[in-house]
Amino acid sequence: MRRCRRASSSTSTTTTTRTTTAGRAVPPRPTRSAATPTRWPPARPARRASRPPPDGWTSAPGTTAPGDPVTLVPPVGPEDVLAARPLLEHVVRRTPVVRSRALSDLVGGPVHLKLENLQRGGSFKVRGAYVRAARLSEAERSRGLVAASAGNHAQGVAIAARELGAPATVFMPVGASLPKLEATGRYGARVELAGTTVDEALVAAREHVEATGAVLVHPFDHPDVVAGQGTVGLELVEQVAGLRTVLVCLGGGGLLAGTAAALSGVAPHVRVVGVQAAQAAAWPGSLAAGRPVPLERMSTMADGIAVARPGDVPFGVVRALMAPTDVVTVSEEDVSRALLLLLERAKLVVEPGGAAGVAALLADPSAYEPPVGVVVSGGNVDPLLLMRVIRHGMAAAGRFLTLAVRRVPDRPGALAALLALVAQVGADVIDVGHGRTSERAAVDEVEVDLRLQTQGPAHAEGVVAALRRAGYEVHVG
Repeated sequence: MRRCRRASSSTSTTTTTRTTTAGRAVPPRPTRSAATPTRWPPARPARRASRPPPDGWTSAPGTTAPGDPVTLVPPVGPEDVLAARPLLEHVVRRTPVVRSRALSDLVGGPVHLKLENLQRGGSFKVRGAYVRAARLSEAERSRGLVAASAGNHAQGVAIAARELGAPATVFMPVGASLPKLEATGRYGARVELAGTTVDEALVAAREHVEATGAVLVHPFDHPDVVAGQGTVGLELVEQVAGLRTVLVCLGGGGLLAGTAAALSGVAPHVRVVGVQAAQAAAWPGSLAAGRPVPLERMSTMADGIAVARPGDVPFGVVRALMAPTDVVTVSEEDVSRALLLLLERAKLVVEPGGAAGVAALLADPSAYEPPVGVVVSGGNVDPLLLMRVIRHGMAAAGRFLTLAVRRVPDRPGALAALLALVAQVGADVIDVGHGRTSERAAVDEVEVDLRLQTQGPAHAEGVVAALRRAGYEVHVG
């Protein structure tokens, strides 16, 4: 991550204080003076007026003339994250950090997990939602809060609205997981189903805002939301001594941008890495193009980070503070393996998107300098999806083995002999299919389909070798 100095002491700020309906003082987001704008980052070359600023950035008003260099003021800086932190003091949990021995052994140095899956609402999203809502006036909140989300942001907005005494309406895509739907309703929000993706639900949410005058609390594309999410990074650097690398999940970009902004001020030596699902990866192409570019299609189990287009505000921060190589992608197999490891070794129930950082470590453990901090960002997972993911993860780890076994004699006791050999080599039988009509088998033979659970790839190879030594024809897959 590129180094970035905090604002000069000569930069003036204006502040006022409001009081929430809950009686807490609400400091505003700091406002930078246009007369002495902060250069961000200082080492980045100034852009010419002939080139438009990148998305999410603005030119300091009244500071340029035609042909003069443009001084750019970013949407979120470390001072914004620090100012957001007091708002959350009695609202969110300072989630624990635990060391993972399995991941530490893999990486060759300490790996620590920041457990935002234990946060209120089951994810980090309540941080940004509350900061955004708390900075609204009481008149604005009284018109209602509106959100669009696959679940985690929905619960964050519902919690924020309840804390601040405001009504909330949440638009969720058709097919959103039942536990997330029910949890959002239990927090007091009215839930509306619209579209099949978060982006389509967001269109419906904007239409509702236009019709009612309610306030949209965007899941990632607002400076206050980004600042609130960045408090995760502040806590992490305080909880882990000597931190060198931080891995966070990446969808719209709020958590990544907030973490990068926070650490650019308090720990500029720490590398921040965003991790996307490869089948829903809008960021690599957007960074290459220099602007947010929407995806035409997505297909991933990590629905919480399946966002077709990066947010303008997060994009501006990430483009300024991070190298394009600090955004990486992981496969569905990597995510499945990560979920299985977290469940078996760390005893943690995590949703697919929340395990993206761990998936990156499993995919390329040598790429990240320890000590490593991984934000486990959410734990709201449908039990049925969890079952499928566990099976997928076991298959990816070589612990499921599907075989077609031929040259099995069609006589009494032959199937029992085959299964006895499987048991002898230590494999567990999950399913057996026994067919006499296969055209691939001789008249006096049957074909047996086996689904086995093994101890890993080496054990699976041993099972296949033992069957072949016994005279069976074995086909894997």
